[in-house]
Amino acid sequence: MAHAISDNTPLNDAESTSTNALDIEKELGYWLDNSKPKTEPNVKERLECFAKTGHSMAGFQLQSANLVDVDLVNRGSKTGHNLSDADFYRANLTHAHMFKINLRGASLMKAKLVSANLHCADLENCNLLGADFTNAKLENINWGDHILQENKAVQAEKAGDKDKAHMLYQEAEEVYRNVRKACENQGLFESAGKFFYREMTMRRRQLPVFSPHRVLSKTVDLFCGYGEKPLRVVGFSLTLIALCACLYFLFGIEEDGGVTGLNTSLGLWENLRQFGGCLYFSVVTFTTLGYGDITPLGMARPIAAIEAFSGSFTMALFVVVFVKKMTR
Repeated sequence: MAHAISDNTPLNDAESTSTNALDIEKELGYWLDNSKPKTEPNVKERLECFAKTGHSMAGFQLQSANLVDVDLVNRGSKTGHNLSDADFYRANLTHAHMFKINLRGASLMKAKLVSANLHCADLENCNLLGADFTNAKLENINWGDHILQENKAVQAEKAGDKDKAHMLYQEAEEVYRNVRKACENQGLFESAGKFFYREMTMRRRQLPVFSPHRVLSKTVDLFCGYGEKPLRVVGFSLTLIALCACLYFLFGIEEDGGVTGLNTSLGLWENLRQFGGCLYFSVVTFTTLGYGDITPLGMARPIAAIEAFSGSFTMALFVVVFVKKMTR
């Protein structure tokens, strides 16, 4: 005769595993259901408990969830918890512990991340519009090359939807400005500089294509990357010096009573020596040293004047950009 199993009878291993599997499946259904608001008082503890199971939390729907001081650090592992594509819209993540967390593709739109620990987090392709990063730890974060709004704006522009592209560029500028300020407050000036450059680029792309303001903005970008790329100034300087040297070599300059320049009757080595003299004159003219040992001839004179003016301006620009970078 079979005996009924009382409620207190312990489960064997197979029954325990089956029960745990059912619990995990039930929990996954709860967290992935965007129709169920996560407003329960114990939502933080429930999420922390699920995280300890080691299961992926990709796509979790956590809109408006109160996750103050939530602990989502995957201790003992080289990788953080996977919350990629999760939705944290308007979630309260104040003082959240999310070291190395994977939030790739997640929505942090209007999420409150005040004083949250996001050190080494992966935020590539996240929606960061309106996110509050006040006093958040933002060291070594993978932000990706471009944020979500910028990628969508480029796609809309290619599709010919100018109004949508303009709106998305505005949002991208806002996100870059917001993150840039947060990085500056944390003393992360290198990251802040990168976001400032993207911010200015987004502002430029909102302007009409051939408008004077856009042309001027693009020119500043090419010259110095809005003050964030001093090597561009160096590159422009070297290019201008080399170009003017070629023009001097073509038109000729006067040195020691003779003409230095291209001479087809001379051999290659002698012409290279002549070009060396032109290159020397170009450097002296660009730096406005003006030793007077070489003088331009004919068409080389206006070229020298333009190079001298450009050189004085470029050197001043380099000093400004260099000092800006070094004094951060």
